Amino acid sequence: MTKLRTDDKVAQGFGGGQDDRAAFYPPDGTDTADFADGGRGENRPRTPAVELSFLKKDEQENLFATMESEEATPSLSQAQRMKQLSQSGRLDMDTIFAIMTEEKGNQKETLKINTSKLKKYFPKNTTPKQMEETIIKLLERELQRKRGRDSR
Repeated sequence: MTKLRTDDKVAQGFGGGQDDRAAFYPPDGTDTADFADGGRGENRPRTPAVELSFLKKDEQENLFATMESEEATPSLSQAQRMKQLSQSGRLDMDTIFAIMTEEKGNQKETLKINTSKLKKYFPKNTTPKQMEETIIKLLERELQRKRGRDSR
C-alpha cells in the first residue's frame, strides 16, 4: 500500500487525487504561489490540499490522525487558518483538533416542511417565517408543560 501525504488524502476526499495535487507543484521546488499564476499573484487555484501542503510533516501527520478519528476533512478556510498557524509556529495537535471539530455551515442539520402541509393551521397571509416562529413557541410551551408535569 502506498503511503499518501495528507494533502493527497484531502484531495481524494474532495474527489481528486495525486494527479490533481501534482498539477499545483512545479518539479523544481519553486514556491507554488509563484508557479500557479506565473508569479503575478493572481488567479491562484486554492484548495484545502494546496494549503495543507505547506504544513510541516508532523503537522500533516497530526492532521491526518484527527481527520481519521473525527471522520472530517478541512474546509478551505480551515486549511488556510492551519497554514497561517503553522507559519507562525502555533499549530499543535490541540489546535488542529479544535479547528477540525468546528461545525461547518454545510454540516448543520435542517428540517424542511412543505408550507402546503402547514397552511391549514395558519391564517391565510401567514409568512413561512411567522409559521416557524409560531411552531417554535408552541414547542417551547409544550416542553415547559411536560417539565412542569414531570417535576411533580
